[in-house]
Amino acid sequence: MGKKIIQHRRRRLKKTDYNLRLALLKSGKNRLVIRKFNNSIMGQLIKYEKNGDKTIASVKSTELKSLGWKNHYGNIPSAYLSGLFLGKKIKEKKIKEAVLDLGLQKNTKGCRLYAFLKGVVDAGINIPHSPDILPSEDRIKGNHINEKVSKEFEQVREKILKMK
Repeated sequence: MGKKIIQHRRRRLKKTDYNLRLALLKSGKNRLVIRKFNNSIMGQLIKYEKNGDKTIASVKSTELKSLGWKNHYGNIPSAYLSGLFLGKKIKEKKIKEAVLDLGLQKNTKGCRLYAFLKGVVDAGINIPHSPDILPSEDRIKGNHINEKVSKEFEQVREKILKMK
């Protein structure tokens, strides 16, 4: 009888795809990690180091409250604004590019993960992607929700763009 091979715990729990992670690390670039939750979305710029990954910048959509956002934190407009906010933080650190790391999350064309990505790209960070996966401008502005969201979206967007 042969020995039974026990996989890594994170692989068994389907939390980490080690082949994908290795490919991303071999690129030598920082990773833009986006994670979605039921009521919010979070993004981090992570740098690989031998002692462990280091978070360079991080934003959670609930931080938009300090900028005047009064709507839900888990929708497409708040994901875009959070991405824009993170992109501004990344630019302050003089970082110009990264690779996208969505992990094992389920995603579809135009979802809030890609709205977050569009926010980071609009802030001036170079991240390889296909423009076909990004949500439409109407959905990003919140026109599909209601007019109030779209007005508030523009106000918060302007505040983020004016930040240094």
